[in-house]
Amino acid sequence: QVQPVESGGGLVQAGGSLRLSCAASGGTFSTRTMAWFRQAPGKEREFVAAIAWSGGNTYYTDSVKGRFTISRDNAKDTVTLQIYSLKLEDTAVYYCAASRTHYIGVMYPPYAYDSWGQGTQVTVSS
Repeated sequence: QVQPVESGGGLVQAGGSLRLSCAASGGTFSTRTMAWFRQAPGKEREFVAAIAWSGGNTYYTDSVKGRFTISRDNAKDTVTLQIYSLKLEDTAVYYCAASRTHYIGVMYPPYAYDSWGQGTQVTVSS
C-alpha cells in the first residue's frame, strides 16, 4: 500500500484559488488510481475527483466541474488538485486516496480506495 500525505490547505476567500498536493510513498504509485474526497462538518465524505492510473482519464463530481483540475506526476509520485473559483460550500477536509494496484472500475465510490491520507483543511471565507 502507498501512504498518501496531503498538503496545501488553508484559508482562502471566496473566488480565490488553492492548490492541494498529495505525495504518496511506500508503493507503486503509477499503477494506482488516485482521488480526492472531501468531508464538510456534519456531512458524509464525498467524492471530488479522480485520475486513473491507466491513460490518465479524469472524473469529477458535478459540483466541481470546470473549477477543479486533478493531475498526477508519476515521476514524483504526486497528485495535485488545482482549485479555482472557490465557493463557501467547498469548505471541508480534503482527503487524498489511492486505489489498489491496477484497479479497473468506477472511480467515485470510497470502496475503490484502500489507502487514505489524514486530510488537509480548506476553509473558504466570504
